[in-house]
Amino acid sequence: MDERSPSKRSRREDSGNGEGSKVRGVVVVMKKKVFGVNDIAASVVDRVDEIRGRKVALQLISSTAALDHDSESYRGKVGRKAYLEDWITKISPFSAGATAYNVTFEWTQEMGVPGAFTITNFHHNEFYLKTLTLEDVPGHGRVHFICNSWVYPFEYYKKDRIFFANQTYLPSQTPAPIRGYREEELENLRGNGTGKLEEWDRVYDYDIYNDLGDPDKGPEHARPILGGSPEFPYPRRGRTGRPPATSDPKIESRIPLYDSLSIYVPRDERFSQIKMSDFVAYALKSIFQFLAPEFEALFDKTPNEFDSFEDVLKLYDGGITVSNGSLLEKIRERIPFEMIKELLRSDGETGFKFPLPQVIKEDKTAWRSDEEFAREMLAGINPVVIRRLQEFPPESTLDPKIYGKQSSTISEEHIINSLDGLTISEAIQNNKLFILDHHDNLMPYLRRINTTATKTYATRTILFLQRDGTLKPLAIELSLPHPDGDHHGAVSSVYTPAEDGVEGSIWQLAKAYVAISDSGYHQLTCHWLSTHAAIEPFIIATHRQLSVLHPIHKLLQPHFRDTMNINALARQTLINAGGFLEMTLFPGKYALEMSSTCYKNWVFPDQALPADLIKRGVAVEDSSSPQGVRLLIEDYPYAVDGLEIWTAIRTWVEDYCNLYYNTDDMVQNDVELQSWWKELREKGHADKKDEPWWPKMQTREELIDSCTIIIWVASALHAAVNFGQYPYGGYLPNRPSTSRRFIPEAGTPEYEELKSNPEKAYLKTITSQLQSVLGISLVEILSRHSSDEIFLGQRESPEWTSDADALKAFKMFGNRLVQIEERIMEMNNDGRWKNRFGPVKMPYTLLYPSSDIGLTGRGIPNSVSI
Repeated sequence: MDERSPSKRSRREDSGNGEGSKVRGVVVVMKKKVFGVNDIAASVVDRVDEIRGRKVALQLISSTAALDHDSESYRGKVGRKAYLEDWITKISPFSAGATAYNVTFEWTQEMGVPGAFTITNFHHNEFYLKTLTLEDVPGHGRVHFICNSWVYPFEYYKKDRIFFANQTYLPSQTPAPIRGYREEELENLRGNGTGKLEEWDRVYDYDIYNDLGDPDKGPEHARPILGGSPEFPYPRRGRTGRPPATSDPKIESRIPLYDSLSIYVPRDERFSQIKMSDFVAYALKSIFQFLAPEFEALFDKTPNEFDSFEDVLKLYDGGITVSNGSLLEKIRERIPFEMIKELLRSDGETGFKFPLPQVIKEDKTAWRSDEEFAREMLAGINPVVIRRLQEFPPESTLDPKIYGKQSSTISEEHIINSLDGLTISEAIQNNKLFILDHHDNLMPYLRRINTTATKTYATRTILFLQRDGTLKPLAIELSLPHPDGDHHGAVSSVYTPAEDGVEGSIWQLAKAYVAISDSGYHQLTCHWLSTHAAIEPFIIATHRQLSVLHPIHKLLQPHFRDTMNINALARQTLINAGGFLEMTLFPGKYALEMSSTCYKNWVFPDQALPADLIKRGVAVEDSSSPQGVRLLIEDYPYAVDGLEIWTAIRTWVEDYCNLYYNTDDMVQNDVELQSWWKELREKGHADKKDEPWWPKMQTREELIDSCTIIIWVASALHAAVNFGQYPYGGYLPNRPSTSRRFIPEAGTPEYEELKSNPEKAYLKTITSQLQSVLGISLVEILSRHSSDEIFLGQRESPEWTSDADALKAFKMFGNRLVQIEERIMEMNNDGRWKNRFGPVKMPYTLLYPSSDIGLTGRGIPNSVSI
């Protein structure tokens, strides 16, 4: 049955010491399914294979008894082959469920304790291997293996698939009989760095972002390569090995949109069957970008425009009705019926009706208030940018030789009457002034951006911390590049709050431009770059350098679930040339290039929440505080809840790491750990490899801090900047993502329209109707929890380790999170904390650890899984 390595296999067969004892095992398997429906053809073929003797074979490997006659290496004794029983007669569930099969091994007490097993699949189809459990192993008892891996037919592998018992060993403590297997498995996962990777490959490797553009479609689809150059540094992505584009050998060719779900990531990193079924709506809605002409015909008297805020509300109250015409026919041509179910929400006619976003659920107009505008900087979708103002007027860090004078034109006269009697110097001294500053990030790109359909500004917003703990916006500065050239500096206008008349309408527009710049920066930098892209190199390095037996692999692995898959799909349909982000965010084709500029300022230690808060000046070090910092804005919901979560994560990481590392020397002498950290810096974040701020990974403290940052970024930080996208941004007037014209000048028809019909003028300035439907479709999907989500404090299996002390520490972590959630609920119900509720009457729930499935606006998944 197996033509590979016959001498090696016969040696394994002969090591079983006769008939010996019988050890019963149970193997849990999920068979191949598509969208939750059994693949009937595959099932029939597998049954035929069984009849023909092509079975699924397993061999146990001892972790305590060695083959002394093995001349190749010191390896554990290998038992006789055993086969899964009753494959033909057992009926698999028709959902994406699991089936248990018995297996009987010959195994004697002299052969020791099984520490690993190989499995060889002689069927024609892959299956998902969940667990193997052995009962009554002679002289030992129960042994459990957690596998959670797709096993393809044997001809796809050069080496047998091997799995290890759920024990934990540092490399130096690994039992000698399985040490060679441990090292060999890591080598397999690294691959050889060449060739196109196929779905069955198990290779984790690095590449630059050279797959975003599609120059074969024309120069307008070309995009810069991100990563590998000082001009455009970037974290590395997972390698796919696709051939180069025809028109540019430096660019990787792309796969067709309809084949997006098959983009390569290691198969074990792909979504589960359940997640894929839930997620298919995302792939469906991505087809909209090819249906723009059909969509334009759907909208009434003013194509591409909402005529009033009431018009916008129709998206949620009644939907935009689509007749069963050319649009649906075009959709049906491109996608199978199973994928259309999410879109077809009724028979016959289809209503593009969206759930009512939470920000307008209680009050349809409160989003327009200055208090809510400011509150969302502390408790909204992007509460990670606001900083304390420590100089006035605000200065720029842009090179004056290139950009001229870029310091702020906001003057004392603009704000002095709004400081509760304080001077500007006193307000700064008393930590009362704050700024949301998107000037320097945008100005280098603004001239190019504004040559497209976008017309927008670089923004600065000054805010004052009031006695009741809320922020009051004092002034907004909108800046453009000088018409005579960048070196002449910026041309700026300053706007201050106004309630009525055309001044009030202009103030509303000024706030909209701030929201637009913040939306782009949020999506590209705070969300995509700082969580999705920054975490992917850690995932790749972990699988390449840390064995599944390694305690740090076991610690971090849950926080990597689904990330490579969602990132690969993003490269295919979201962040690519002409993708969703370019269509719906103001930077357009410069979007990802801008995020590369922001990566130049990325510092790994500053991703720690306390370090970030201190760097932004919104907190100071305070040894008397449980979290080690004291907030200067006491009612800062993201920071208050985040520090609780951060401390719980760090306590858990410290408890866990101290179980395995008693001294700093043990960290230094851990060869896998040191290889992991070296590769992470030199390959995963290669453009940052020479930065002095990288932890040296020489102490337990550095290990604990680094792991805490990784878990924080992958779980709580991502949750805070992702799952509020629909609750806050699903109503586009509150969170516009682009603008199409500048503030009108007096004497123009646009200015007269602003005076006579301010709602219509506002809506004609911000995101268009078509862009709104596309953007809302996207954030609705990205804000949902799938039905198989695993949240912080949970694990996929309660037996993820056999170490009782680790399980006890993890249970304590879960209990802390429950207590934190209760405290957050209490604070949300306490009227003293105005920023937790706001004028929109929307409690801050994004850092509640738990959640139901769906669109909840709460919950911290373990990983960047959507």
